[in-house]
Amino acid sequence: MAASAPTPHATGFPAEGRCGYYVAKKKRFCRMVAAAGRRFCGEHAGAAEEENDRKRILCPLDPKHTVYEDQLAKHLKKCNSREKPKPDFFIQDINAGLKDETEIPEQLVPISSLPEEQLDILIKKLKKASEGLNSTLKDQIMSHPALHDALNDPNNGDSATKHLKQQVDGKHRKKNSVFQRLQIDIQHLCLNRIPVLSRERLPVVGIGKHLCGAATDLALRCLVETYGASREEGSEEPSAKRIKNEKADRDIDAAAEAGGERNVAEAWTPVAGIVVALCCHHRCDWRHYVGKDYFRAQGLGAQEFHYFQRMSSWATCGMRTAAVEASGVPRTRDDESEDGEEHDGGGHGGPEDRAGTLPGFLPAEEKERLGRLCKLLIDQGRLQYLRRRGFRAALQRYTDPGVSLENVLLTALPAPSADTTA
Repeated sequence: MAASAPTPHATGFPAEGRCGYYVAKKKRFCRMVAAAGRRFCGEHAGAAEEENDRKRILCPLDPKHTVYEDQLAKHLKKCNSREKPKPDFFIQDINAGLKDETEIPEQLVPISSLPEEQLDILIKKLKKASEGLNSTLKDQIMSHPALHDALNDPNNGDSATKHLKQQVDGKHRKKNSVFQRLQIDIQHLCLNRIPVLSRERLPVVGIGKHLCGAATDLALRCLVETYGASREEGSEEPSAKRIKNEKADRDIDAAAEAGGERNVAEAWTPVAGIVVALCCHHRCDWRHYVGKDYFRAQGLGAQEFHYFQRMSSWATCGMRTAAVEASGVPRTRDDESEDGEEHDGGGHGGPEDRAGTLPGFLPAEEKERLGRLCKLLIDQGRLQYLRRRGFRAALQRYTDPGVSLENVLLTALPAPSADTTA
């Protein structure tokens, strides 16, 4: 059998067109492309004699790379780490909530350090606040025909199939249609300022797959308050200056002929629907939480919210522990995650679930039940928030726990005015 050709590294030479600097730590040559006629890439050019001892310094915007000192001013104008101009739809913290509601008492300690008596008081408050809530959610496990071929594809592994069962087709294939991707933190997104929405008077459907913790609250406020409320109250621009959408105008005219002013109001809704797969309640934040009024009505506040959102990780961590124990494989520190929850099934032990850190009077089954009550209570505040703003909101299970332990879906549709809950 003939021997294969030696690799550039084996012969002691860099690959053709690549930097000639040998990275001792990685035991290989730098893989960056060297400019024509140059031996080294820009990062390592300082090592070459032909560069006439030009000094390279750390970039002040990002010290992970260097730049020639005499070209610093030019580099700062094009550096990828430079602060880029904010788009019109960026408004700092517009969906963040009120800043004066961030205070949580400083004496709060981890749940693992709470005296048994104090933890017992918290559990009693949780159970009292959860009385009357329906903890048995309806199963709504559906599959879109667009996914049938992919789901039945034998080449898909378990992981791909698992994700397909939790979404519809995410690829935008329709030709000649308006499609715009925005790269922005939801906390700062003002939908009213997106040109295509303001220009065409388009209704919005908010869809989110596993919006971790506070991201769900930011998204709800973005839709309901930033976009929905201002649309109901009127655009920032006078109506005479708006570019009309012919189809929307026809729908409104038809509604007016059919039933007067009430039907006109219901013909146009800025937010046509909301679908959010919930998860990671332990990452919720009191400032961002939209259900503060609901908590206060139950006699609860920032302190209880803090502990309940930490306790919510108990809902999934026990299932992983049971699975590991059943397998006979010893649990190690690598099995645990600081996140406390997971997106794809299997569950992770959270920061409040370290071995031996919780009082022995809580069996695993009770911990799991209490964790689910915490999730339900937090989500109930979100439901009330939506209902008070004219939506019919509900919780349901959208996939099997074997696919994902985080299998609860929040849905909301605009309700007729008579259905709005005070």
